Amino acid sequence: MTEFPSRLDAPAHALRTLSIPLLRGSLGVVFVWFGALKVTGTTPVADLVARTVPWLDPGVFVFALGVVEVVLGIALVVGFRLRWVALLVVLHLAGTFSTLVVQPSVAFQTGNPLLLTMTGEFVVKNLVLITAGLAVMSADAPVRQRVARVDVARR
Repeated sequence: MTEFPSRLDAPAHALRTLSIPLLRGSLGVVFVWFGALKVTGTTPVADLVARTVPWLDPGVFVFALGVVEVVLGIALVVGFRLRWVALLVVLHLAGTFSTLVVQPSVAFQTGNPLLLTMTGEFVVKNLVLITAGLAVMSADAPVRQRVARVDVARR
């Protein structure tokens, strides 16, 4: 099938080169912002986090989690060790799903897993952030690995 040139080809190419840095930067800003709220004690999710891990001291844990988020966010923004940082981001975000297990009554309406509460939606939206972290991680793979994968895919 023949593809016809489109007026969107040039902008699409420009977006292709900008999308991962923009994704990385926006993910980093979100992490710095949410982490800073935890560090300063002004986060609206402190109780949720504390009730999800009741065996840990809430003041210490929420503060420490905030520090980790700020550090990960800064690393994303500046591009430091992206594969490792993105992996930690993905693992951290995956951990947020423990809220659905530990506190199902705050995540689901009437216990129905198809009916999310606002808290449930807050947690489930992390699927998008996890995917963003995976995209950042895969985009930072060494060029020789990406080229080898493309060669294999063409065969």
